[in-house]
Amino acid sequence: MLPLHQIDAFASGPFTGNPAAVCLLDGPRPEAWMQGVAMEMNLSETAFLLASAGKGGPYDLRWFTPTVEVDLCGHATLASAHFLWEEGLLGASEVACFDTRSGRLSCRRSDGLIRMDFPARPGEPCEAPVGLLAALGLGDGRALRNGMDLMVVLDDEAAVAALAPDMVALARVEARGVIVTAASTLAGVDFVSRFFAPAAGVDEDPVTGSAHCFSGPHWAGQLGRTTLVAKQLSRRGGRLELEVGDGRVEIAGRALTTVRGHWVGD
Repeated sequence: MLPLHQIDAFASGPFTGNPAAVCLLDGPRPEAWMQGVAMEMNLSETAFLLASAGKGGPYDLRWFTPTVEVDLCGHATLASAHFLWEEGLLGASEVACFDTRSGRLSCRRSDGLIRMDFPARPGEPCEAPVGLLAALGLGDGRALRNGMDLMVVLDDEAAVAALAPDMVALARVEARGVIVTAASTLAGVDFVSRFFAPAAGVDEDPVTGSAHCFSGPHWAGQLGRTTLVAKQLSRRGGRLELEVGDGRVEIAGRALTTVRGHWVGD
């Protein structure tokens, strides 16, 4: 039996943040099997951990939506680190290290938060692809693109909260996902966002750590500071603390295990 837990990442309590499944493997498994488990779990991401050098890692880490494997995922990385500490596979002061399709990622615990060291992925202004704004129900918006996602910047955070995209149309836009963001007027929050990835099998992701590798550098430049607080305006909601550095973004949040179990399907 393989440990398989459900963990809410970037959460303030149960029913908040972004739930991820974390499965600790006892050896290599076929991609088709991992994709099948992710489809069975039907969460935005299922993470698979495999110790590559004995207890303490580093761990090989892969992420699957219900339909595809992805190159980078923040909330399931945070959930994976939480799993290792909670299960006693890492000491309380040890750093969690992961080898992934986006290179070596690390997580550490500090001040009650899990702090992830991720690559910055800033974007460049671009023409909004045909159909993007219409799919979002917007008349205008400033578009940017990096190698993974599109981002649309709005002037009004209320417009971000009110979005009701046409997911079928949005899935035809060429990108892993679409971030829609605006500066915030909320106390203690610098910017807000939502993230849509219907082409990857996730209509709206509740809280998307990896999207802040793009939005964090953007808002650091716009606001003239490197320490930021972000809020994702999904129904579940989530808070992220960011430190934008030279080529890296530290993304911090809390995690909570809600379900403990085992995979017994085969």
